[in-house]
Amino acid sequence: MLKHLCTLAILCLALTASYAADVKPLKILLITGGCCHDYKAQKDILKNGIEARVNAIVDQMHVDDKSTKPPLPLYGNPDYAKGYDLIIHDECSAGIADLAVIEAVLKPHRDGIPGVNLHCAMHSYRFGNFGKPVTAEAENGKWFEYLGLQSSSHGKQLPINITHVDKNHPISKGLPDWTTVNEELYNNISILGANPLAKGKQGEDEKVVVWTNTYTDKKVRVFSTTIGHNNATVEDARYLDLVARGVLWATSHLNDDGSAAAGYGK
Repeated sequence: MLKHLCTLAILCLALTASYAADVKPLKILLITGGCCHDYKAQKDILKNGIEARVNAIVDQMHVDDKSTKPPLPLYGNPDYAKGYDLIIHDECSAGIADLAVIEAVLKPHRDGIPGVNLHCAMHSYRFGNFGKPVTAEAENGKWFEYLGLQSSSHGKQLPINITHVDKNHPISKGLPDWTTVNEELYNNISILGANPLAKGKQGEDEKVVVWTNTYTDKKVRVFSTTIGHNNATVEDARYLDLVARGVLWATSHLNDDGSAAAGYGK
């Protein structure tokens, strides 16, 4: 009997390994560059961290440019995401204000490609009076509509106490509350469809720092977190676990218990 059970177990493991080998890795495009961050290091921290947790190949679109208008090759190219399963926006392009350029950045997401947005992506592609609440229909509300939340600024760098507020969501399930090193707490000007997953607190100031959104009538999945300024945070296993969960959820490969769908975990 024991011999038969061992044989069955080995067969099951072999079938599982064979199935996993047949699953194609997710193709992910990670976009980095621009003002105020160590993207040269963070692009590799994110690539290595995601690939260690998810069955994925992360390609990089990066420019070593510290301006608010980094010359990323996606600008003016609405087909920049062709062939990818997911786009991660980690660029800091606060000075890119041309509506036609912004529409081209959004086009792949309008067409159905999910997105993950990290930190300064929330302060990119903004123009007009973005310090006051905008509507999704307004010209300067297009990027915020995609994100699901509007932010405009942050205060001093101090540790942020992060608390998961939707503990039953697959992204949050089982993840610990934690306190970052010195980080930037982004404000919340308005909620435009976001489902808050975690809040961050500095002293008495508390804001949504992790959320999901569904974009357009196609219900394109979008995951965002405003956390991730400093390298020590980006390379923290708790941060990378969160981002990896966001990647899997956005691409519909995350189980209800927070585990990766068959073939998509590591």
